[in-house]
Amino acid sequence: MKGWRGLAAGAAALAVAVTGCGTSTNSGGSTETKEITVWLMDGSAPTTLTDALNKEFESANGIKVKYEVQKWTGIQEKLTTALASSTPPDIIELGNTQTASFADQGTLADVTADASQFNSGEWLGGLKDSLTLNGKQYGVPFYAANRTVIYRTDLLQAAGVAQPPTSRAEWLDAINKLKAANASNPDFQALYLPGQSWYFLLSLIWDEGGDIAKQDGGKWTGTLDTPQAKAGFEAYKALYDASATKKVPADIDEAKPQQMEVFGTGNVGMMVGLPWELAGAVKAKPDLKDKTAAFPIPSKKAGSAAPVFLGGSNLAIPASSKNADAAKKYLALLSSKKYQDMLAEGGAVPGTSKDTAKLATNAIGKAMADSSPNGKVTPVTPKWAAVEAGQNPLKDALTAYLTGAKSLDQATKDASEAVTKAMG
Repeated sequence: MKGWRGLAAGAAALAVAVTGCGTSTNSGGSTETKEITVWLMDGSAPTTLTDALNKEFESANGIKVKYEVQKWTGIQEKLTTALASSTPPDIIELGNTQTASFADQGTLADVTADASQFNSGEWLGGLKDSLTLNGKQYGVPFYAANRTVIYRTDLLQAAGVAQPPTSRAEWLDAINKLKAANASNPDFQALYLPGQSWYFLLSLIWDEGGDIAKQDGGKWTGTLDTPQAKAGFEAYKALYDASATKKVPADIDEAKPQQMEVFGTGNVGMMVGLPWELAGAVKAKPDLKDKTAAFPIPSKKAGSAAPVFLGGSNLAIPASSKNADAAKKYLALLSSKKYQDMLAEGGAVPGTSKDTAKLATNAIGKAMADSSPNGKVTPVTPKWAAVEAGQNPLKDALTAYLTGAKSLDQATKDASEAVTKAMG
């Protein structure tokens, strides 16, 4: 879930060693696979899973697995170089927002006809969307994670909030109670919400029935100025205005400063975050471990979770792989319930299984499991990278609207036009 940006051009100049898979030719002249190369990203899968998977695959198929863990830093350039070669790895992991760009370049194998052997009936919807381009599948969902509302159990209880909110109205009420109970602390923030938390904004826009853009006849047009999308911006402002005794700057996002560091100060009641952010806060302040829990981002509809942005990864077979059949067997094994359960036990939302019982054994895992089926992704087009990696119009619109520099109508109109221009 890191490093999902536009593809780097001219990456062939990079000195990247791409090792081909071992093959031999039998007396009949056909090629027999002896080894496949698998690239997974650092931190994506527990070693207990990959050790067991590789051992079972090798034993069942008589094919060695050359398993290589890659770093997110520089991975797009490295993948671009590898996929342009005649000897790429046989299976690669891609961030879900990267997949469309590589598929559009023709460097990923079309596995549409093989989807059933990868447990396609159980695929996580948002990840399936991210690997589908022009009606064809260019990979298999691997895993996902999504934002939940991470909160201090002790502070909510002290403020008289007995149960986690299950609607946006209840959430606002809890924020106001937290603020009132901690009024003596001028630095207290009931909800830490920076002005440019655009992934969270997407939840609110989707919850109102809006979206970023729409496609018509192959052309994308921004839709941030629709009444539904505007309602999402208004919901964000209501939460932002209510959240803190001292306003958080409207021109920063959740990474600057890292919100887990802010949460760890002890002056924050809630944050909208990912599991690793809670882990980071607990590492810095260990006494938070027994004082934190999570609930799904509440919908405006009582008793429902809002749609969430699904961050995560897909697995794909390079189009020029010489060992595609063996690679498909590997993916089929990884897609089985045994290994999907192991992914869930490791704290991820499994990509090819709807059974999240192994994930829902703690509060944040349960919150993710409850909201992930309603997960969505950004527009599936290679042109999306220009929106996200450039002067992000969603961030600009939020800052302009929250500070009063622009009216809601003007901020969303400008953002829609910027999306249309970038994706047109």
